Amino acid sequence: MQRILFVCTGNTCRSPMAEAILKSKNLDGIEVRSAGVYAANGSEASAHAQRVLDEKGIEHHHHSSMLTMDEVDWADLILTMTVSHKTAILQQYPECSKKLFTLKEFSGETYNHDVVDPFGGNLAIYQETFQELEKWINKAIEKL
Repeated sequence: MQRILFVCTGNTCRSPMAEAILKSKNLDGIEVRSAGVYAANGSEASAHAQRVLDEKGIEHHHHSSMLTMDEVDWADLILTMTVSHKTAILQQYPECSKKLFTLKEFSGETYNHDVVDPFGGNLAIYQETFQELEKWINKAIEKL
């Protein structure tokens, strides 16, 4: 069993969409969770994130959670949405460095390692973020 943890800021936009996308692939031997480096526990995914997932026919049931040592220990692979998320995690949990990457870094991107944050944007921005996430998650699956 490989356990993958997606991490963003508030765990209401990017990481819940990434979690839902990977779960929708129904891959054997893969467990997926998400968390946020500055998340409030218990919030639903943003309305636009939910709408985009609904439009794509992807099932989702999400309540935000703050990244904890338990989540870090649980994960075999931690994929962040930005370099700054990765840096924040390394500062708090330096022991996880060998399993910590940005999603795009892990997936082979050599230049820009950040997934754009749609927070506060319109539905079109969330749709673009979904497409970006799906592209990089598909590339990541090839490496798993």
